[in-house]
Parts: sequence; structure tokens; C-alpha cells
Amino acid sequence: MACGGSVQGKTIAVLGLTFKPNTDDMRDAPSLVILPALEAQGATIRAFDPAGMEEARRLMPGVEMAADPYACMDDADALVIITEWDQFRVLDLDRVKMALRAPVIVDLRNVYTATDFAGRGMTYVGVGRA
Repeated sequence: MACGGSVQGKTIAVLGLTFKPNTDDMRDAPSLVILPALEAQGATIRAFDPAGMEEARRLMPGVEMAADPYACMDDADALVIITEWDQFRVLDLDRVKMALRAPVIVDLRNVYTATDFAGRGMTYVGVGRA
């Protein structure tokens, strides 16, 4: 719903691929389910993870890996935060808005709150929050 009901033909930026922050462990990582599902619906995925990209390349060869969080977001239709790495908690939100084609953030770990995005002209969806 965050992408207007369809991700067909859209680029989705994904921050965090590993099972949890501060590891390269991909076992049972939510990204292993979420990213192939998005690809199956016609999305192009560009991802960044501080430690898990080498293993993720092997497990998800169709996913484009980015050099840093902002390169990951460049001209993407939405940003999805899957793993709550500390460096994702301190993103420059104005830079995030400028990087994204559509300023839509889906935060699966509630790294941020809707208040963080209030007045910024961005759509924020936090899982489990109203």
C-alpha cells in the first residue's frame, strides 16, 4: 500500500539485509523472504548493509548492492528499513528526501517515529504503529 498498491516497475531501496545489526549473519533474515517477494511483484531492489552484502550477493543474486545508504536510495520509489543498524538511526532525513524519487519510508523496525517525519513532506509507515 505504501507504493500505491503495486511495486511493479518500481525501485525499492532496502537498508539492512542481515538477521540483526552488528553481524553478517543472514540465517533467518527477513530480507530473504521480503526481497524475493518484492522482486516477484516486479520491483527492482537496491540494498545496503554494513556487513551482510557479501553473503546477500550469494543468496539474492538479483539484488543490486549499493556503496552506502544514500547511494542505495538514489532515485528509488520507496525506502524500506529491515535491520536496525545504528547508522540507519542517524540518517540525514533531508538528504533522504532529496535522494528518493518518492519520499516513502517503510520502517519495519520502528527505527524512527512519525514525529521524525512531521512537516517534511514524506510518507512514513512504521510497522505496528497507527
